[in-house]
Amino acid sequence: MTTHPIPRLPLGNIAELETRSVLKKTAEAHRYLAELKGVAATIPNEAILINTLSLQEAKDSSEIENIVTTHDALYKANLLTEAAVEPAAKEVQDYAYALRQGFAVVRQQKLIRLNDILTVQQHLEHNRAGLRRLPGTDLKNARTGEIIYTPPQHAKEIEELMDNLVGYINDDRLCDADPLVKMAIIHHQFESIHPFYDGNGRTGRILNLLYLVAQGLLNLPVLYLSRYFIRNKAEYYRQLQRVRETGEWEPWFLYMLDGVSETAQATITLIQNMKALMRQYKHRMREELPKIYRQELLNNLFNHPYTKIEFVMDDLGVSRITATKYLDQLVEHGFLLKAKIGRSNYYINEPLCALLSEQA
Repeated sequence: MTTHPIPRLPLGNIAELETRSVLKKTAEAHRYLAELKGVAATIPNEAILINTLSLQEAKDSSEIENIVTTHDALYKANLLTEAAVEPAAKEVQDYAYALRQGFAVVRQQKLIRLNDILTVQQHLEHNRAGLRRLPGTDLKNARTGEIIYTPPQHAKEIEELMDNLVGYINDDRLCDADPLVKMAIIHHQFESIHPFYDGNGRTGRILNLLYLVAQGLLNLPVLYLSRYFIRNKAEYYRQLQRVRETGEWEPWFLYMLDGVSETAQATITLIQNMKALMRQYKHRMREELPKIYRQELLNNLFNHPYTKIEFVMDDLGVSRITATKYLDQLVEHGFLLKAKIGRSNYYINEPLCALLSEQA
């Protein structure tokens, strides 16, 4: 039997669900999240983290859905016209855009409306199909074709479950569970409702980040849990299904809390390494190229792992001749590597690309 009734939220007996093991893991996860929040705040230009790390999250989250591309293809995609971008890289770009747009809205309003979730999915899928209205959706084993789970089929039930979920997300009076435990419940509930025809997995993973921001546990969307999920993909799906079949929440909570702790630690290290590299570039540029050094130029090199003349023109407000001169000097002094796509030049921050690739 693949159909399992979905409980309305809040769950009963939350005190029993927050076992000693869960609370211990929760405390650890909060400690690392707080450290990550503080480390992220030490990067003076938040766009650097939002742009580079959202792209990492987008790449890994898409890979879970078998949308696979490379860092090189992603960075090149930012240099090219839309028509020239390979399909997988375009889908990853769409994910990063959906995440950034959702973050901008949730940071301002500190709540997550149903319309915000719908908008995220629209950015991912480029359609306005909205919530599922027709029956016939099943989740199948990709290898065997076996039906693993049948989500709710009727439009009215899907609407009621989503209204219930959105109320649970935003009204802390409904449940006094720890926010990280609530995030795990929200993610499971969303994936079990499976409210859309397409894009449920990616929308649900963006929702994790938006919830952490809405709760004030993060100021920036820099915890890319999808890297943890892709490393533990079989376990991710096994634990989702286990809750449906058994009603046992503890293993799912522990799995998600381990993901928060592990991912936060990895992201702390990455941001610290990026900060050190920026500091190194800053000192060298001041010593070797004092006439062209500007903070905006340094930011450009870390905002765009692959940059180009037009990016420098826009970020610094300089002419094409000046932007070209700056980039050529940076190449000459070993800050950047010059490359070509067709007849156009682009410039690679190799140490930054190496950091981001090593993290993968």
